[in-house]
Amino acid sequence: MPLLTTRPPAGGGRTAAPRRRTRLLALPEARWAAAALALFLTALPLDLLGAPAWTWGPLYALAYASGGWEPALEGLKALREKRLDVDLLMVAAALGAAAIGQVLDGALLIVIFATSGALEAIATARTADSVRGLLDLAPQRAVRLAADGAEEPVAAAELRIGDTVLVRPGERVGADGRVTDGASEVDQAAVTGEPLPAVKEIGDTVFAGTLNGTGHLRVAVERDPADTVIARIAAMVDDASRTKAATQLFIERVEQRYSVGMVAATLALFTVPLLWGAALEPTLLRAMTFMIVASPCALVLATMPPMLAAIANAGRHGVLVKSARALERLARSDRAALDKTGTLTEGAPRVSDILPLTDDFAAEEVLALAAAAEHPSEHPLARAVVAAARERGVAVETAADFSAAVGRGVRAVVAGRDVAVGAPQRLVDDAAPGAARARSGAAALEDTGKTAVVVLADGRPVGLLGVADRMRPGAADAVARLRALTGTEPVLLTGDNPRAAELVAAQAGIGEARSGLLPEDKVAAVHGFEEAGHRVLMVGDGINDAPALAAAHTSIAMGRAGSDLALETADAVVVGDDLAAVPTALSLARRARRLVAQNLVIAAVFIAGLVAWDLAGTLPLPLAVAGHEGSTVLVALNGLRLLGEGAWRRAQADE
Repeated sequence: MPLLTTRPPAGGGRTAAPRRRTRLLALPEARWAAAALALFLTALPLDLLGAPAWTWGPLYALAYASGGWEPALEGLKALREKRLDVDLLMVAAALGAAAIGQVLDGALLIVIFATSGALEAIATARTADSVRGLLDLAPQRAVRLAADGAEEPVAAAELRIGDTVLVRPGERVGADGRVTDGASEVDQAAVTGEPLPAVKEIGDTVFAGTLNGTGHLRVAVERDPADTVIARIAAMVDDASRTKAATQLFIERVEQRYSVGMVAATLALFTVPLLWGAALEPTLLRAMTFMIVASPCALVLATMPPMLAAIANAGRHGVLVKSARALERLARSDRAALDKTGTLTEGAPRVSDILPLTDDFAAEEVLALAAAAEHPSEHPLARAVVAAARERGVAVETAADFSAAVGRGVRAVVAGRDVAVGAPQRLVDDAAPGAARARSGAAALEDTGKTAVVVLADGRPVGLLGVADRMRPGAADAVARLRALTGTEPVLLTGDNPRAAELVAAQAGIGEARSGLLPEDKVAAVHGFEEAGHRVLMVGDGINDAPALAAAHTSIAMGRAGSDLALETADAVVVGDDLAAVPTALSLARRARRLVAQNLVIAAVFIAGLVAWDLAGTLPLPLAVAGHEGSTVLVALNGLRLLGEGAWRRAQADE
């Protein structure tokens, strides 16, 4: 996917790049509708004031042509494929009105019909704007560092995995990658929705298009430019805008049969009275009026504008709904199932406790030994220990003779000491001094849901580290909102041990927790809920969650820490770490569904009322045009209500 770019703002400010909006008259549908309206408004006063027909007749004709040529062409193409399109029916009705002298009424029909088509085009264009606005964030160029440290300005599209780029203060990051040197604050609001800049240090992940603060960063590229988070967001939103919801597909299937029936009824209204001796002009006028009011234009337009608007709005706020069908399924979900690690929790272990076991070693000394021994390791627990040392300003010495054993831990020589760090049950010898205290301390940590790590110096336990996965900010509030929205108790599905699962469930306010689950066990749990009559919303992030995400009625993946498999499997993706976006997306999807239902009711009431009036009495053609096309415009505008920022804020407040 090509990257559209803008220059970074000067001065290192944190303002996101402006989102480009399609100008109204840049849309062909809008231009033709505007031309038809201008011609109609010019001809109308001349007609009403009794001017000669040659003054207003050509203007009406041009209004017919400008507003009707495109739907007529599309309708003829559909007819060639043996499909009857409502666009062609509207143009035929307008021409029929003109044929019996109702030129003004036919022109009004064309103008309002063209306006409703322009409104639908605006909804689609606003969704495309959200895609372009995301792509605009990605910088056009980046500074690549050669092996000798030389700087080489290159096009961002030329970067490859393994390259190192330099990001100066105030510049946008040129690629998705990991910081290898430097520290800074990075504004990630456009990608993750975080309101405050995030501190980025060595080992942290950064995203293309995010804005660097006051520090210099060296970033190792970890994603191809075509596969960055920004590009994937754009692709997902674009794909979603091209799909149709199940309701829309059903309406389109019914539309074909309905249109054929409507044409047959129109012909019957025209021919049967003539056979009984009725006059030609009033009979044709009634038939044309029936064709106008019975056309399902408003029904056809009832579904997609709300869906497109909701998808575009969610995409702007970091929730990527992959299709209109996925949005509709999300709206119908009535029970939430959540993974633990990486979903309710941050998915990154952190040192929470440092417990010296002897008077010879203070807490900082225990941490210093552990960090030095763990530094060469890439295990998540090792990274947590090293990060804790850096956060506390503890110097990390260089270790020698490093070795690692799976399931046991690491060993290294640190400042002349033989240091071992790892699982207490594997490393602590019962005969070693302080072994009993180490085991009891480890058990106490594990009873609170933490992972215990023992630090040995020359074979003697000198300290314990408690490592825990921190809860996501706002997790409890998000769970409470899901409970209120679905009306059922959320459930925790995790492969972790029962103690850790119970602790996280209690902190999140979840009443039911199922622990020790393999991927197939999570699928079985989802199937069990659905067999009980629930439509399950599964929220997860890892490879082990992908089968359950695929099995659920609908699914959402946490995007930043999520595996590629989970992101591909889920129906929607939360780009950042904001779990609160999940209930907000559910609320927005339900609002879109309610608007679709409102639109269908509005359209059906207008069509039924106008048809009954025309069949039972005499419905004036201008009133028929205003009523039918007015309902079409009304449902289009009703759907576009979900495009605004206020719709997202109302969804955030909905419980």
